[in-house]
Amino acid sequence: MDEDAVDVTDTPDETIQWRRDASTSRTVRLLWMLGVGTFFAAIGIVIWWRLYRVAGEAAGGAGRTIITALVVAFAATVLALAASSQTERHLERLVRQLPVDVPSGTSLNRAMDAAVGTVVMGSVIGGLMGIGRYVSQTGLLAGAGPFTGLAALCLPLALIALVLASFLQSVGALDRDEGTIYLYEPEQAIDLAVIDTVSVREIGDAAVLGLTYAQPDGQYVQGPRRIVVPPAVARDIAAIVESRD
Repeated sequence: MDEDAVDVTDTPDETIQWRRDASTSRTVRLLWMLGVGTFFAAIGIVIWWRLYRVAGEAAGGAGRTIITALVVAFAATVLALAASSQTERHLERLVRQLPVDVPSGTSLNRAMDAAVGTVVMGSVIGGLMGIGRYVSQTGLLAGAGPFTGLAALCLPLALIALVLASFLQSVGALDRDEGTIYLYEPEQAIDLAVIDTVSVREIGDAAVLGLTYAQPDGQYVQGPRRIVVPPAVARDIAAIVESRD
């Protein structure tokens, strides 16, 4: 797995700040894009199929061709906008006759990620369903079960991708002087003085920290047991805890 461009800032006051989200981590961005895109693609395929059937009943082959051409044009437009270095300007030209506001900045990036994910996963799901239909009609296989099953499997995999994207996001700071980890989403403060041991497992650009809390007088200490931070931050945290031991 390639390392992502995670935003880590080492400030002069012995504080390390970091941000891992879809804007700074390719892993988080890809998981979010494919997860959201899969659900949008599934909805889009259902809508396309209904329109395809209605158009076929109303205008025959010409109607079905028009609906398919519109979908292909939409996909081509999305990919062209995503590949452009001036996406916002081109998008403004496309929708200037419509009463809608063009997103910008982070909102535009997330919208384009969702659109690209929809096109990619729509192609995957549609391709699997098309292959299944073909082999079923031609008698190459007894039914389209394997391909239909793979297409249906995309939905639970998309849910897993969204859960992983949420888990791998992290925004916080490590104050070396105070020996405290500050997490901002949600807001939490973890005093390293109450941490007995730290386990570190690096996964690409991320490090999953397992925190074992001390239990003075048998009392349970509240706090997250696992957090995700950049590897450099994880090594600093482990070094602080080990130095106190």
